[in-house]
Amino acid sequence: MTIDEIIDNLALLDEWDDRYRYVIEIGRSLPPIEERDRNQANKVQGCASQVWLTTKLSGNGPKGPIMSFAGDSDAHIVRGLIAILFAIYSGKHASEILTTDAVEVFERIGMREHLTHNARMDSARWSNASNVTRAPQ
Repeated sequence: MTIDEIIDNLALLDEWDDRYRYVIEIGRSLPPIEERDRNQANKVQGCASQVWLTTKLSGNGPKGPIMSFAGDSDAHIVRGLIAILFAIYSGKHASEILTTDAVEVFERIGMREHLTHNARMDSARWSNASNVTRAPQ
């Protein structure tokens, strides 16, 4: 699912309870990560929930490799937020990822002001460049 599809679908939902249910639903669509990927190296430190992210590189064209991500969380809403971040970032070149502001996207869809402080901090932590520049697993 693309970020534009997610934005369009969220725009159809007037109630925040419905939007939260939708975010949880898209989180359920994430493929499970391998058990071996649930390790300290892939764990996002400082999150209130347990979150694991992996990075894979493919191709090596003029813009460099394309990055794709996989991940999981023990919290349903967080898993949905991860799915949104993957829609924003996965399948793009690192240079493109570094110039994409996920916080702006969350503001645009009205999600940022409805997240708890911890979730806002966690989503900023996940989307920071350290996950992009970290060596792939």
